[in-house]
Amino acid sequence: MSVSGPAIEISALNKWYDDYHALKDIDLQVAHGERIVICGPSGSGKSTLIRCVNSLEQHNSGKIVVDGIEMRDAASINVIRSEVGMVFQQFNLFPHLTILQNLTLGPMKARGLSKADAEARAMKYLERVRIPDQAHKKPSGLSGGQQQRVAIARSLCMEPKIMLFDEPTSALDPEMISEVLDVIVDLAESGMTMICVTHEMGFARRAADRMIFMDHGEIIERGTPEQFFDAPKTERCKLFLSQILHH
Repeated sequence: MSVSGPAIEISALNKWYDDYHALKDIDLQVAHGERIVICGPSGSGKSTLIRCVNSLEQHNSGKIVVDGIEMRDAASINVIRSEVGMVFQQFNLFPHLTILQNLTLGPMKARGLSKADAEARAMKYLERVRIPDQAHKKPSGLSGGQQQRVAIARSLCMEPKIMLFDEPTSALDPEMISEVLDVIVDLAESGMTMICVTHEMGFARRAADRMIFMDHGEIIERGTPEQFFDAPKTERCKLFLSQILHH
């Protein structure tokens, strides 16, 4: 069900790990069709934040509303998870299944699709990520970049309204990064609502509507890619950009 209002609304969100305050009073709204890139140093809370959005991490206080549904209990979490796709650093493919089987499993089990319909959908999304010819191979027969594209296609097979990417290229060899980012840019251009945690700043400039910079569990700065890269407001952000852009 689609509702007016933001696709994702996070307010006064806090997350603790014992004594460690991982997220501090996070407020963030993401509009339908908006593409957000979250960046920041290691340990700044970026991955924790997006993992809270589909309840892979439980927040301690504050509110998360996804597509009009507030995350409260198991029932609401299940509905939210069915609308939110997630792609991780690791591809998490089943090694003993073919690519096609990896892609059809979720739609058949969770969405009740027939095998034929699930396979048709899987092939559609393998075309979308540009590897339909790999459908009958096992994951071990594919490069890391191809496996990550399969992981993206697998999420798309559930036809989510929102996609979350948690450093989707950090486990890849440098020459494979652009093939995965190109696929994500294509998705972004199709109007998919997405939040991507990444260090790939060239990609962020190309794909993001809005940049979010986090440090020590807080959102320090937010703005358009132009503002963010060309005129960062905070010293902390300037320092981060000087380090990451001049590697």
